[in-house]
Amino acid sequence: MDGEHYFSAQPVSEAHERTIRVVLQGETFALRTADGVFSAEHLDTGTAVLLATVPPPATEGDLLDLGCGWGPIAIAMARRSPGASVWAVDVNERALALAAANARIAGVQVKTAWPQDIPDTTRFATIWSNPPIRIGKAALHELLETWLPRLAPGGTAWLVVAKQLGGDSLQRWIAERFPDLDVSRAATDKGFRVLEVSRD
Repeated sequence: MDGEHYFSAQPVSEAHERTIRVVLQGETFALRTADGVFSAEHLDTGTAVLLATVPPPATEGDLLDLGCGWGPIAIAMARRSPGASVWAVDVNERALALAAANARIAGVQVKTAWPQDIPDTTRFATIWSNPPIRIGKAALHELLETWLPRLAPGGTAWLVVAKQLGGDSLQRWIAERFPDLDVSRAATDKGFRVLEVSRD
């Protein structure tokens, strides 16, 4: 992307929007993507591993797709839990616009939002995330320090991280940083770790 990152707030590159075919929960959708967002050409492997691993999200309350990109995780959450409030959060305005459009295409209700637009009092029954590892360790830790404490009692976060990009070290860091949360490796597949972080 010529030095531009998918976590840029306002991508300056040409969007070059396109339609790709994506299978979510066994149904095929024609969804919109564009340059300047994460994995614009296809559903990335980490997200596919996450969606194949996680149990159904909470059926009610607030759910969070942290770093939503063009929206496949949020759409999957909303399809599985239509009675819940699904938030799709990103710092990339192009990603948020695509996620909103794709939710409409998929026929689900999703609230796309900048991080600062979610009320501070909101607590999440379920968080699903393919977090932006390439923002760097310090920024990633700051991101998780912001959102993991917002798990509701009994809530669970599921994170997918490439093993070669620090999946194991991230698990250790979460365990040390959040003694009030339980963290474990739920699955390993295609070079990715799926971490389960829960609040009893």
